[in-house]
Amino acid sequence: MAGRKLVSYTVTGLKRWSCIARELPPISQVKALHVYDFDNTLFMSPLPNSKLWTGQTTSFLQTQECFVNGGWWHDPHILEATGQGIEKEEPRGWDGWWNEQIVELVELSIRQSDALTILLTGRGEDNFAELLKKIVTSKGLAFDMICLKPQAGPNNQTFSSTMNYKQAILRDLIFTYKDADEIRVYEDRVKHTRAFRDFFESVNAELLHSPESSPRKPINAEVIQVADAATTLDPVAETAEVQRMINAHNTAINSGNHALLAPLEIRRTVFFTGYLISSVDTDRLLKLLNLPPSIPQSEVRFLADNIIITPRPCPRSILDKVGGIGRKQTWQVTGLGCYESRVWAARVTPIPADAPYHTDNPFPLVVLAVVRGSRPADAARIQNWQLVPAGKQIVFQTEVGEKVQLRVEAEGEYEKIFVNRNLKRQRDGPTALERDSFRFTGSRRGGYGDENRRPNGINGGYNGGNQNRGRGGNNNSNSRYDHRNTRGGRGAGNRMNNNNTNNSNGNRGRGGRGGYKSLDDVQHNPRYANQGSSYQPNYDDGPSNFTSGADGYNASFPALGGGSSYNSGAQGNGDGGLPYGK
Repeated sequence: MAGRKLVSYTVTGLKRWSCIARELPPISQVKALHVYDFDNTLFMSPLPNSKLWTGQTTSFLQTQECFVNGGWWHDPHILEATGQGIEKEEPRGWDGWWNEQIVELVELSIRQSDALTILLTGRGEDNFAELLKKIVTSKGLAFDMICLKPQAGPNNQTFSSTMNYKQAILRDLIFTYKDADEIRVYEDRVKHTRAFRDFFESVNAELLHSPESSPRKPINAEVIQVADAATTLDPVAETAEVQRMINAHNTAINSGNHALLAPLEIRRTVFFTGYLISSVDTDRLLKLLNLPPSIPQSEVRFLADNIIITPRPCPRSILDKVGGIGRKQTWQVTGLGCYESRVWAARVTPIPADAPYHTDNPFPLVVLAVVRGSRPADAARIQNWQLVPAGKQIVFQTEVGEKVQLRVEAEGEYEKIFVNRNLKRQRDGPTALERDSFRFTGSRRGGYGDENRRPNGINGGYNGGNQNRGRGGNNNSNSRYDHRNTRGGRGAGNRMNNNNTNNSNGNRGRGGRGGYKSLDDVQHNPRYANQGSSYQPNYDDGPSNFTSGADGYNASFPALGGGSSYNSGAQGNGDGGLPYGK
């Protein structure tokens, strides 16, 4: 403590933390310090889309050590791609991407004559200073200080974490403006909120310990927890930005300067092919449900999202029969049934009745809901169907499509699975890797290090490695959100679709790896059903064109460098796609 008393706190020294050249008010003028976080407090920064990427990849993208350029939170192009891109968003002030309630508070702080208003973020100063100044200026917010994390502090300090860096600035603020009576900090991350409160308690205890020699009196500190609002980029733009990030990573790897990292690639995981149902028709179909009052809705997964064609990529012969990806088909509900009060379904028939269709079930049906732990595939066992009166037979339209997510992995990683394996042998069920990769984990926002943010439905660490958001180096296992027991009914966020119902424990990846999350619904309802023990997700389909469908994405994804397109029937190289490693 004696060493700290020798530190000289001056306005000039404090200015060195800021990346804007603005004169600070004299010490005697400031009575209040108002500090605002940037990401998902003031500005709704995009997170990796957990509906576009597998859960493991969503974590991987945010892990600083996995990319030469630091990944999601260290690449300014990701933030620049927010909305419709910086060229269009800057002139209109990134309208719609702000937390307007916090904006109003910032404006009040700026107008308060005795308040110092600070924007404090853990983003790196070298990569983000100019971009953040553009974003803030476009909104007309005149902060007194804009502080980003430097490589070294004004006194050549180094920081083990973002929290360590932010506390260093807060200490300088408190001891420089020693006449300030209060400090308010606005923060979205629960873990950081707790850490700030502990920090201020420690500072005040330090000041109370020797009041006669203290440079200032204790300060009234308030840390305001801000509800974060997760946002995402346009799926096409996000895929392109991640491919660009991977290309830059691979170029650096190929230069021979990063021997500890491996080249990366994007691959597709196809979960099933089906007649996909729009969210509007899903809501209509779910109104047919009549659940027993003894079953709480929190124990029910609401589905009604598809009529299964095949629980895998569709063979060409079947795809030709149903008209190809994108083909529209109209259906009519003819009956309702239930299996052991655990699985509810609607039996449907095509319109016209002689329209060609295919389903791996004995007849076309829509699984409406299942009790958690039950298999949607058991809907095929329903024997007694209650006929729906003609006046109540819902008619709805579907679109043939695949349920797909992307994953980022080391080049050739998939092929290693098949070393010394006879590829011609017919498998009777999922491999051990697939079983471990799709165990049900509930609706959980998984653990991460000090610097990570995690959107809904993300598992724990990639490959047992650090889960560092990249705003510092402190990697611990504390979770920002602990939703291990979150059940949640319809609309309760992302959740794992379990294809192995005999196991409900947590993340079970092999060799310490976090398991792949199963497919989350791309609408806001917990929907896409598992397909029973025979379900075998395809990990080896070549990158190909994505197709629009009733999965909430209304634009086609770009080709990722090869493969075929069911839409075009081409067997070429995916012209116009994003090439790997270039």
